[in-house]
Amino acid sequence: MNTSLEADRIPELSAVVAAALEAARRQGATQAEASVGMQQGLTATVRLGQVDTIEYHRDRGLAVTVYMGHRKGSASTADLRPEAVVETVTKACSIARYTAEDPCAGLADPERLAREFPDLDIDHPWHIEPDRAVELARECEAAGRADQRISNSEGASLSSHRALRVYGNTLGFLAGFPSTSHSISCSLIAEGDGQMQRDDWHTVARCADDMESPTAVGRRAAERTVARLGARRLDTRRLPVLFAPEIARGLYGHFLGAIRGASQYRHSSFLLGAAGQQVFPEFMHMSERPHLPRALASAPFDLEGVATRDRELIRAGVLDGYICGTYSARRLGIATTGNAGGIHNLLVHAPAVERSFPQLLQQLGTGLLVTELMGQGVNPVTGDYSRGASGFYVEGGAIAFPVHEVTIAGNLRDMYRRIVAVGNDVDIQGSVRCGSVLIEDMSIAGT
Repeated sequence: MNTSLEADRIPELSAVVAAALEAARRQGATQAEASVGMQQGLTATVRLGQVDTIEYHRDRGLAVTVYMGHRKGSASTADLRPEAVVETVTKACSIARYTAEDPCAGLADPERLAREFPDLDIDHPWHIEPDRAVELARECEAAGRADQRISNSEGASLSSHRALRVYGNTLGFLAGFPSTSHSISCSLIAEGDGQMQRDDWHTVARCADDMESPTAVGRRAAERTVARLGARRLDTRRLPVLFAPEIARGLYGHFLGAIRGASQYRHSSFLLGAAGQQVFPEFMHMSERPHLPRALASAPFDLEGVATRDRELIRAGVLDGYICGTYSARRLGIATTGNAGGIHNLLVHAPAVERSFPQLLQQLGTGLLVTELMGQGVNPVTGDYSRGASGFYVEGGAIAFPVHEVTIAGNLRDMYRRIVAVGNDVDIQGSVRCGSVLIEDMSIAGT
């Protein structure tokens, strides 16, 4: 089999999926689905101006799931030769014959499957040579190290990846699409005021032309790093807390985890049964937009072939419903929302309280601006939240000094309701697009 991803490989991969489905039918499966994925890429990393690593990535795999009635079996392989495909299907069928009946097991309902495939403009191959990748990574690091307070570097990296995915099932669905992702990152260490501090910055996009320049990434990494010099601890108190956009995304990520169908039917969510309830303030709205051109989480269909659709997830602070794939939806007695594999571009907006970053600092008054979180102190069942944090102490609406080695704590359900403003400084580098978020107050534990 040809291993290049430069040409259009969708028909070839579709033939592999079709062969797997036919083999499943021959072996007695009542339903079957198969997915083939191929990825190829280049990553170049430099440190202190010298080449650290140059890595080529090339992966491929076939995943097959068969159903014998409501008995399910799955198997996978990286070998796409015809005989290996048949062997993989045979193993999946063997597993299915010995698993327990599950009335919720099975393919998505036929009427939910995608029939239209909009061009989402998410495939922009970057035919960059290793020498050029190294050159750009060096340019990025050099821009950061130009600041004399930068004493060391953890390196700068450039990555370029392209992926092809084809999914099919025995309901007649068979489709696939290519996608790309490119990124530049830089991590630096600064020394001064008797301290050593590190920070980083990165840019990622579907199209290389949409990224920040290597020089801009390096300079931003340096600015963030040197700004942390002279960091102090705080004593224990309660303060309003402003989360920077890239940190705020994680807060909404905990929300998404809590409303996943699996979390709901397993009763392992701090938002158990919260559909129809007020979860955020009335000024908050969240929309899923799966078809945004060039967005990092855009897709015409989910991992089960279900069509992705625009959706209002939070209306005036009220949770409209859960995010489900077919199985979890059936467990909950509802229809799939086309979210097998996750959310597709969640947009957070609150027009009534949107502010610029300087305006948010003014509204914060005296409080804590959080720019980094550490640790995993989040309980998804109770919503208890306790994370190590660093950032900046804000006084009179202006940044006073950097802060480190503090812990911020609260309960996510309370924190969501205590949001008082959001920023228009929206970060689009992820599946959740949001700006800064200001929470009325949280517990700050320090020295």
